[in-house]
Formats: sequence, C-alpha cells, structure tokens
Amino acid sequence: MEIDLERLRELMQAMGEFDVTRVELEDEEERLVLERGHVAPAAAVSAPSATPNPPPAQDAASEDEGDFITSPFVGTFYSAPSPELPAFVSAGAEVTPGQTLCIVEAMKLMNEIEAEQACQILEVLIENGQPVEFGARLFRIAPR
Repeated sequence: MEIDLERLRELMQAMGEFDVTRVELEDEEERLVLERGHVAPAAAVSAPSATPNPPPAQDAASEDEGDFITSPFVGTFYSAPSPELPAFVSAGAEVTPGQTLCIVEAMKLMNEIEAEQACQILEVLIENGQPVEFGARLFRIAPR
C-alpha cells in the first residue's frame, strides 16, 4: 500500500472534520490504522510513557504519583498558541473541562489538547517545542 504524505494529511484532516476516531486501510500486503482522540486522564495513568527524550530532571516521587494527561499523538508539544503569547497553562493552574492545555503538532496539523475534567495542573512535564510520542506524559494533574 503506497500512501503519500499529502493523502495521509487529507485523511487526518477529514477524521477531525467528521469526528471520526479510527480509520483502517488494508490491501493484500499492508495495513494502515489511524486513530485520534483525547486520552482521558484515568486512562492516561495506564498508558505507557514512550518519550524519546526524557523530560527535565524531576523529583522521582512526582514522576510516579498522581494522574497524568498524555499525548494522543506523535508530534511536537507547544505550550502556547504562538511564541509571543503566554502558555495555555502552568503549574498551579486550575482548569475546567474543555479548556485548552497545549497543542501537539502532528503532520503540520495543530491539535489542541483539552482538559477532560476539572483539575489542577501540578507539573508541566514537557518543554515547549519538544517532540513527544503517543502516550508521553504531558502534565501531572490533581482531579477536582
């Protein structure tokens, strides 16, 4: 199955436009599965951490304690809508469901990651501009 990047971008964009969470394409030799969506914090706790570059040095206890919001995509983490604007959230922030927390750019598409529930941001675990893998921990939170 040969698929060019432009066709892949179109598929990803269409998934967002039509609120499709999973697409499977298969031929005799290959299979392609695209999935999208927000990872709920409760599910994020059990999601594997696959960060290629470890986050900045942190207290080992904080790394394992609490709930986490993880990246639903492989991409690049952005803490603000643009370099000259402040971060969407910082440590100590109280957030509400649906509030934008960050952006993960995947295939030139800017995907806003929103809070699934009311919570307090205890730590921002990724630096602005850092690459992230699917399931990488972005924020440590305390549900409200």
